[in-house]
Amino acid sequence: MSLRRQIGFWVGALVAAILFLYVFSGILLPFVAGMALAYFLDPVADRLERWGMSRMWATVTILVGFVLVFVLALLIVVPALVHQLAGFAERLPDYVARLQDLVGRLAEGRIGQLFNASQEQLKENLGNFVSQGAKWAGGILTSLWSGGQALADVLALIVITPVVAFYLLYDWDRMIAKVDSWLPRDHAPTVRRLAGEINGTLSDFVRGQGSICLVLGIYYAGTLTLAGLNFGLLIGLVVGLISFIPYVGATVGLIASVGVALVQFWPDWPWIAFIAGIFFLGQFIEGYVLQPKFIGHDIGLHPVVLMFALFAFGALFGFVGMLVAVPTAAALRVLAAFALERYLASPLYAGVGVVLPDETAEDGDRGDVA
Repeated sequence: MSLRRQIGFWVGALVAAILFLYVFSGILLPFVAGMALAYFLDPVADRLERWGMSRMWATVTILVGFVLVFVLALLIVVPALVHQLAGFAERLPDYVARLQDLVGRLAEGRIGQLFNASQEQLKENLGNFVSQGAKWAGGILTSLWSGGQALADVLALIVITPVVAFYLLYDWDRMIAKVDSWLPRDHAPTVRRLAGEINGTLSDFVRGQGSICLVLGIYYAGTLTLAGLNFGLLIGLVVGLISFIPYVGATVGLIASVGVALVQFWPDWPWIAFIAGIFFLGQFIEGYVLQPKFIGHDIGLHPVVLMFALFAFGALFGFVGMLVAVPTAAALRVLAAFALERYLASPLYAGVGVVLPDETAEDGDRGDVA
């Protein structure tokens, strides 16, 4: 009965959390963003406290610095991004037409013979591929935009998020202590251990992967812009933003940048290869420099599980769902490992009175069920 009550409690808590997200998803973004910001900056506040600052002044210093950097980025980067985004949307049909023409010319040579395809077939396939990609990207942007509109006005988001982050960051340690005081005394050590494992997995991913996305965004935006690629700043920053989705960021960036480079630099193959090389070098830097430095070890979130969680929560709850997908996946991974550990230590797995096959009775025969 005790086990049934525990299972019933956690199932009820899960259902309540899903209903809460579904009902209030329209207003949650500033609060979820504030929580994520406070969680991301808490180690910095702890370090400033160790250096002699009070929690209040550490919180004020961190958030003032963050807001200044954010506003500076808005003033410098956003106008250029808006200009490039408008230009890209305006020139996209022309880019598609020129790519189709280029593919048609290539189809007349050895490439067409290699794939045994006519010029019309290659043009049609390219047109279908581009239209499907544009439809997919447009669907994501529409979903994010509609989610953002339902959440609140952008100005309200900018105002509310720092306020929520300030209060959560200031009271973080006291909130953790208060929640700890509510734990059932018999199960408190187990809950603390599980919470510590969840926090370790989550902090490694959120803080580590967030730093990696920032570095990659700066790298791709800077190198593509210096290489003279049209819309290089836009492509680079978008790639850095979505690099937390395994393999998706680099693939999208490679396809988009090489497509633009083909139209812009053709037939200058060295420049096209150079643009592609930027992404291959970026993947090398991410795998062999950034990942070991910022994460350092396997956090246990399999790329397939992570992609499924991001897309599933995004489809169910919009942009807010994508924000809570990673914490949920991290928590479920730890809880699943704990459940497997308990199952392997239980009589349900080992059985009662069963002699394992590698054990032998005194007469040399295999053991039987007692």
